[in-house]
Amino acid sequence: MPDQNLNILDLPVVGMTCASCVRRVEMAVAAVPGVTSASVNLAAKRVHVEGGDPIAIGAAIRQAGYDLVDQTIDLRIVGMTCASCVSRVEKALLKAPGVERAVVNLATERASVSGARGALDPDALIKVVAEAGYTASLAPDASGDAGDDEAKAREAEIAGLKRAVLIAALATAPLFVVEMARHFVPGAHHLLAATLGEQAWRLISLVLASIVLFGPGLRFYRKGVPNLLRLTPDMNSLVVLGASAAFGYSLVGTLAPGLLPAGTDGVYYEAAAVIVTLILMGRWFEARAKGATSQAIKRLMTLQAKTARVERDGQAVEVAIGEVVPGDLVLVRPGERLPVDGVVIDGVSFVDEAMITGEPIPVEKSVGALVVGGTVNTTGALRFKATKVGGDTLLAQIVRMVQAVQGSKLPIQALVDKITAWFVPAVIAVAVATFLAWLVFGPSPALGLALVHAVAVLIIACPCAMGLATPTSIMVGTGRAAELGVLFRRGEALQALQDAKVVALDKTGTLTKGRPELTDLILAEGFGRGEVLGLAAAVEARSEHPIAQAIVSAAKAEGATLGALSDFASTPGFGAQGIVAGHRVEIGADRYMLRLALDVGPFARDAARLGDAGKSPLYVALDGRLAAILAVSDPIRETAPAAIAALHAQGLKVAMITGDNRRTAEAVAKILGIDEVVAEVLPQGKTEAIAALRARHGATAFVGDGVNDAPALASADVGLAMGQGTDIAIESADVVLMGGDLRGVVNALALSRATLRNIRQNLVWAFGYNVVLIPVAAGALATTFGLSLSPMVAAGAMALSSVSVLSNALRLRAFTSPLPAAKPRSTHA
Repeated sequence: MPDQNLNILDLPVVGMTCASCVRRVEMAVAAVPGVTSASVNLAAKRVHVEGGDPIAIGAAIRQAGYDLVDQTIDLRIVGMTCASCVSRVEKALLKAPGVERAVVNLATERASVSGARGALDPDALIKVVAEAGYTASLAPDASGDAGDDEAKAREAEIAGLKRAVLIAALATAPLFVVEMARHFVPGAHHLLAATLGEQAWRLISLVLASIVLFGPGLRFYRKGVPNLLRLTPDMNSLVVLGASAAFGYSLVGTLAPGLLPAGTDGVYYEAAAVIVTLILMGRWFEARAKGATSQAIKRLMTLQAKTARVERDGQAVEVAIGEVVPGDLVLVRPGERLPVDGVVIDGVSFVDEAMITGEPIPVEKSVGALVVGGTVNTTGALRFKATKVGGDTLLAQIVRMVQAVQGSKLPIQALVDKITAWFVPAVIAVAVATFLAWLVFGPSPALGLALVHAVAVLIIACPCAMGLATPTSIMVGTGRAAELGVLFRRGEALQALQDAKVVALDKTGTLTKGRPELTDLILAEGFGRGEVLGLAAAVEARSEHPIAQAIVSAAKAEGATLGALSDFASTPGFGAQGIVAGHRVEIGADRYMLRLALDVGPFARDAARLGDAGKSPLYVALDGRLAAILAVSDPIRETAPAAIAALHAQGLKVAMITGDNRRTAEAVAKILGIDEVVAEVLPQGKTEAIAALRARHGATAFVGDGVNDAPALASADVGLAMGQGTDIAIESADVVLMGGDLRGVVNALALSRATLRNIRQNLVWAFGYNVVLIPVAAGALATTFGLSLSPMVAAGAMALSSVSVLSNALRLRAFTSPLPAAKPRSTHA
């Protein structure tokens, strides 16, 4: 029976193929210190391990030449208030068994924990977070119900803070008003002494301050005191130390004034109460502002319809959205929201896809068109077949993608994390030094002045602002991007994109519509149009390339017969061949003909003319003889000229990288004003072209949409995939442009720069605030200029600092596209 104290892991292993693999993995795992047994099941492709460190086990498996299936667990963290909390939770999670990476986001109050599948235990993660002094739970998914739960939790938090502020304000108001009157209203001090008495007022002040500190303010003690005892102080600890120092000193001055030096038995109850009240007020404003930063996600979640009308047994019935299954026939009336993704099988209408693509103009949908759940049917009735439901719909995927990037950390955050890890202990050290300096060197009454300045230092320091500076801007920026149809799949891309010096674009499907048409077919002597077109189309029918589809469509339109195809072979970047009706048919670019040792000279003049007109020439060979040259023209997107001009206006170089004919590519480039053209490149050549552009100009962004663009998208500093492109291109990209045109590139670049500019503003404010005001609170200007900060003023400034950062981040919600909207369009499958 295995030892109950040992870690028992069951890990899926990738790459094992035979018994020797089993032996190699078992030996590698058994060599890890602490492992008592290791057994591999080749059929299940899993390894069962008892004992040992999960991280070391994973490293041993990878070192042996195999890999593990990664897993990410998202947690919702309750109780974090500042950057120190973020650092503490991350460190706690990284100590949990099997955790390889942990990223905590203060603004979203989430933690993303990664490790090998089977090595992560959600209960263990929740436990280590609890031991660090916070509450964790598994984060909800992107479903509408989960979104409702999160919204309710946020509303409950805001309501609780509002109650706390009201109670604290009611108890603090008499203290503040009376103390201000005593200082600034002539005769008020004597009036109070004559009517109520100094000691009686002190006792009333003690009661009122106690209500504030140990009622609404108890939340600071519940978090701050345990963290002080763990020697890991946070923002709550600073508040506890500052307010408690003022309250404790006042308590001694009230009940045992003889213990204090003569002339120093003053009380600071109003300071302690005002500190807590103002900070609670700041937390309340902060919680409301945090809710606003995630407004885009909330709006996306509310787009999910709650019910759907489907055909069941020939009748239209209304069912809950969770009961819709792929294959159901769904009916949508004018004005209704589409419940799931699907394909139109009956009806014509215009659908508003603004929240999916950022395109404000409704799109025409007819039979064969794809429709997306969450969009709004505006005019006619539609009947469509459900293809994706639940978490598989595009809307659910978008929400998950945006949530993931909002929880990520940018490289710029690394320096912030290093500083904030030491910030609170450093502030406590400065407060102690301030107290001792004023006590030893300060004027009489030195003890009172030392206390006031030390408390002011503790209270004015604000790690909250530093912790919120980056994530809040990311949340608002990426949320606004999603509304404009720009989805950042990786947080790092948000920062990298603003550094781009050159934007390289694929031609077909990116600069052009990707739906070319056959425009020319010039035959060699002895060949007939119908025969050549039919044979070429039979070969191209196997390809999904837009040019191939154009040839097939033209052949069908002319009534050409497409014979049976055999021995088909395709060479990416060159062409394709096959046997049709006993003829060997080869079709492709001029380089393909040269590889086949066929002379394209007879068509040289025609090729030049077609290329100058911006058309793509291809050659057809039958049974080893050059039979024809044909050309297709792919219309340039209407938005491409304005987008290229906007990129130039942002100071960027624009390049085109395409496998198309050089003459054709240069013709398109001339029309659009593109700076550089790299033509006639194979898919692997695109990555080399990107490397060359990077060497000449700097960071390079690449925009593409096809399978052959995937390597280039992955190799660029930032890859942007057109939303209508292939899945593999989108998976290889850092940014997805849902609108499907080049305005999205301009929006992505402009949003990246706006977001990073906003982050830098937040960081300058957050760090500048602390650098400037902590010395002032310590009394650096008191002796020279007579300028000092009371603890109450410090509390107000601290509360405002976080709200200022959040307010600045919220300005990104007003970001507008640098380019106007496109004209209405029709879409068909």
